[in-house]
Amino acid sequence: MLFPYSPGERGTEGALAEQTRELADRVVRPTAADRDRDRSWDPALFAELADARPGLTGPLVPGRLGGGGLTAAQTCAVLQGLGEGARDPGLALAAAVHAALVTVPLRAFGTAAQQRRRLPRMASGEWVGALSLRQTQGAALAPAVTARPAPDGWVLDGALDLVVGAPLARHFLIVAAHPDGSGRTAFLVDRGTAGLRVEDVRPEALRTCPWGGLALDGCHVPHDAVLGSPHGAATEVEPLLAVLSWVFSSAPWLGVMRALTRDAVERVRGDRLFDRPLSHFQSARLTLADMAIQCELAAGLLYRAAGQFDGGGRPSQRDAAAARLFVAGAARTVVEAAAGLTGPADGTGDGLIERAHRDALFFGTVGGGAEVLRPVIAACELGLG
Repeated sequence: MLFPYSPGERGTEGALAEQTRELADRVVRPTAADRDRDRSWDPALFAELADARPGLTGPLVPGRLGGGGLTAAQTCAVLQGLGEGARDPGLALAAAVHAALVTVPLRAFGTAAQQRRRLPRMASGEWVGALSLRQTQGAALAPAVTARPAPDGWVLDGALDLVVGAPLARHFLIVAAHPDGSGRTAFLVDRGTAGLRVEDVRPEALRTCPWGGLALDGCHVPHDAVLGSPHGAATEVEPLLAVLSWVFSSAPWLGVMRALTRDAVERVRGDRLFDRPLSHFQSARLTLADMAIQCELAAGLLYRAAGQFDGGGRPSQRDAAAARLFVAGAARTVVEAAAGLTGPADGTGDGLIERAHRDALFFGTVGGGAEVLRPVIAACELGLG
């Protein structure tokens, strides 16, 4: 059972979101625009977020292993609060990848020894896990890494980009294909492994995320680096990675959407046009209504998918994919609506509209764009998988 659910826990989600929003507003937001401009990562911010209660580095790790022991829905609330308060989608993505996409597969498929060694330090933020967004969609995107057996382990070769957390990571979650067609295997590869090189490769968007690339050239890993069953990633780690990515990397964007909507409300209340309060114009009111509806619909889809983890299972691919597809579209809609009301210079001083416009376009294309998500939803409707 991945996320045991106790009745009554869901009432804490609003409090968790607000608590995290206030923390992120105080700790992260003041430097978000400067860090975006400088493409910089501040380890002190990450450490402070890790030390908070609940910490953002191990919410889904059980308490017996040093984590927050939160439900999936509560973790979504924490990540939503981070996005809303920090107004920093890049840092929020880094937190979501570490807190969910790397720790949960280890919790679900790791051996007891792997979990004891890694999860407490990951939950504390001492060790950071990294993952390429290219590898969150299973067979939809062919793995760029191959694995061949060796007498005392495996040898990995290939390259990956869009690796979230690469400059900081203690270890990397890597899915590799077997050249003989016998499937794919997931590995936990330590940073110091011979034949593994971290490269400085960054996209133009989400600039505050610690991006990098990986090059693997005859990278030898031992047998105990395997996560789950050898040759079994296609039915174990990869399906879980997909729904984790669709749900938890979307949660901060719900927070960003709410921040943009709140800013727009304040601007409409305070500004005047043609010597009349902007709030008197029906077009402004209708735009605010549309923004609010997008937020509420996104929240409903996202929390429904997250809640399916909490019964001990995981979301259907249809529900998780639908949540991700809708949130990605809603984020662009809300950003454009906010810009239409206030202009790119939103009056807050932190340039959120411009940054969110750039980052939302990128968010909508990686880790499962419409070309991946729509076929998944259609296949589920047709009962094809």
